[in-house]
Amino acid sequence: MILPIVAYGDPVLRKETEDISSDYPKLDELIENMFETMYGARGIGLAAPQIGLPIRLFIVDATPFEDDEDLTENEREVAATFKKVFINAQMIEEVGDVWAFNEGCLSIPDVNEDIFRRPKITMEYYDENFEKHTQTFTGIVARIIQHEYDHIEGVLFTDKLSPLKKRLIKKKLANISKGKIDIGYRMKFPMAKKKR
Repeated sequence: MILPIVAYGDPVLRKETEDISSDYPKLDELIENMFETMYGARGIGLAAPQIGLPIRLFIVDATPFEDDEDLTENEREVAATFKKVFINAQMIEEVGDVWAFNEGCLSIPDVNEDIFRRPKITMEYYDENFEKHTQTFTGIVARIIQHEYDHIEGVLFTDKLSPLKKRLIKKKLANISKGKIDIGYRMKFPMAKKKR
């Protein structure tokens, strides 16, 4: 089932998220719905707060990057099969020189900006079968994971912009929160006027 994606301005995107246990109600169905929602919006990642749930769960599918000629051959190879569920994830380490990449977000449609992130990360997380992993990721996959991890920490990619860039997109962000935007997927807007 495709769920509405929560738009910028909704308090749930800033909430402290909570760990979940393996007996979280209908977890398999939730994960399936998140993938369907993400694909319906042509996304590459989706975190639970983006569908209104303040829990430590996010999904990633980097396969759209398998043909991206701006990436190295190795990065394309990794992306080609990279589809994962992250539950109760914790960032263990972020290393390397920061690099810029143009990012967007399903909760902040039509806003894309260069964001600086480190190229190598180590994460501790549980998969959908509640098996624990400690794994290192690099390149574009690491970046997608960092973006989604930020969501479960209550951080949006726009928080990483300079004060000037933030001022330049302020009106756009206000319009998104009011629902004054034309998008091709279901969204829930925090400040949209209710029709009577």
